Amino acid sequence: MPPRIALESLRRHAVARSLFAPTTLMQAVERLGGFVQADPLRAPARAQDLTLRHRVKGYRAGDLERRYPRLPLQEDFFINYGFVTPALRALMHPRTARHAWDAPRQRLADAVLAEVARLGEAHPADVDAALGQGAVKNWFGGNSRLSTELLDGLHFRGRLDVVRRDSGTRVYRLAPHWQAHPDPQAAMDALADALVQKYAPLPAGSLAQLVGMLAGGAAQWRELRRATLARAKARLAHAHVDGTDWYWPAGEDPARGWRVPGQVRLLAPFDPVVWDRRRFELLWGWAYRFEAYTPAAQRVRGHYALPLLWRDRVIGWANAGVKAGRLQVDCGYVAGSAPREAAFKMALDEEIARLAAFLGATA
Repeated sequence: MPPRIALESLRRHAVARSLFAPTTLMQAVERLGGFVQADPLRAPARAQDLTLRHRVKGYRAGDLERRYPRLPLQEDFFINYGFVTPALRALMHPRTARHAWDAPRQRLADAVLAEVARLGEAHPADVDAALGQGAVKNWFGGNSRLSTELLDGLHFRGRLDVVRRDSGTRVYRLAPHWQAHPDPQAAMDALADALVQKYAPLPAGSLAQLVGMLAGGAAQWRELRRATLARAKARLAHAHVDGTDWYWPAGEDPARGWRVPGQVRLLAPFDPVVWDRRRFELLWGWAYRFEAYTPAAQRVRGHYALPLLWRDRVIGWANAGVKAGRLQVDCGYVAGSAPREAAFKMALDEEIARLAAFLGATA
């Protein structure tokens, strides 16, 4: 019979397995399933940096971008855009896009590939200057250079690698030839396992959602999603808790007494602990929403509210920013006020000091 698990145990399991003791950057990414989600907003730092600062020893804002050219990581799309390990990326390529290019567009893409090969390392502006392919409407209704759109499409299809970024703009080179995985179902199973490693414990609805999202990173195998979900449910450990089926890796035991330090952590909106909004509400009993793209007058908690974790409870949020070199943090609480215990005030001050050091600011 499945084990009897309390929701409190799942909560501690979710926090402790994700917020492991800080380690090296590559080991941290591996423990996060081989993927770190990226976001360009910097408030007070980019999401990938805010995620890694809790998990990498001595991490500072911008370290991933600075070290990227020397790391085996690659920018790519998984279920979202971010940074992936070579092993995870190899499971998704050669990738077929949902919409094939017609013959004229493919000829233009081939010209872009030839220009990247000539340049060796290609900035979009240099490719555009050489080819002069003109402007097109992009996915959000604005204008962009056709060569830039083709570079992005070729990168998605695995034909290009991102070498580095120059002032935020991706610089490309030709990617090595991909060997197709010999067993598509095994590849999909491994992709599902990476998601479980990153986001477990997962309620059944979230597990189904995540497996469904594999259509983005492995569109060529989208018809395998139903079988992949059924196979995942069959091999994962699971329990029925308070009316919901939960799943986690078979080798883990949520009831074993996971240790959660008496710390405050200000988490990125896309941190694995809080990314799954369905799970968030089940574990912590309130709804967190990312409001950066919500009109200011309609925001409830702020432009880039960081979930505030105290021990194993997300009890509020914080908006943080640096002005004149000094970090300013404004906290709000679900209960209406901060916990009264002195240990919380000390832990919050320590977290603000850690965040300031990460940003190179004064607390």
